[in-house]
Amino acid sequence: MIARRIVVHGRVQGVGFRDAAVQAAYTLDVAGWVRNRRDGSVEAFVQGDAAAVERFVEWCRRGPPLARVSDLSASDVDADSALRDFSSRPSA
Repeated sequence: MIARRIVVHGRVQGVGFRDAAVQAAYTLDVAGWVRNRRDGSVEAFVQGDAAAVERFVEWCRRGPPLARVSDLSASDVDADSALRDFSSRPSA
């Protein structure tokens, strides 16, 4: 199992990014969360099988149809054994 913290910049708020990320995560069978940030970016934490996590990161590079991703950073982080599903969290 691996885990990544992802921050996505661009036109990523108000375009359904979080809801679409939750659906992508369920499809890929990864756990974690996604939330909007005050600076206009979207932050996500994802963990699971290495191949599935990488596919989720690649999905985030595109996002849903109305999103326009200009930059994405993904860093390795420690997994959270308490996470069992993927959810949308309140803005931070």
